[in-house]
Amino acid sequence: VEVIEISNHPWFIGCQFHPEFTSSPRDGHPLFKGFILAAGAIHKQHESDQESGC
Repeated sequence: VEVIEISNHPWFIGCQFHPEFTSSPRDGHPLFKGFILAAGAIHKQHESDQESGC
């Protein structure tokens, strides 16, 4: 596994391995779960900003 990360960015990671080979749709790999949670949080923040006029 090779991984890089930018620690001061809300979600940035680069990796070279195949977690899809060790997960299923019902039991996703933690990397995928974390990415989806982070994307959802960013989306929610953008929606909130638009509603408040920011």
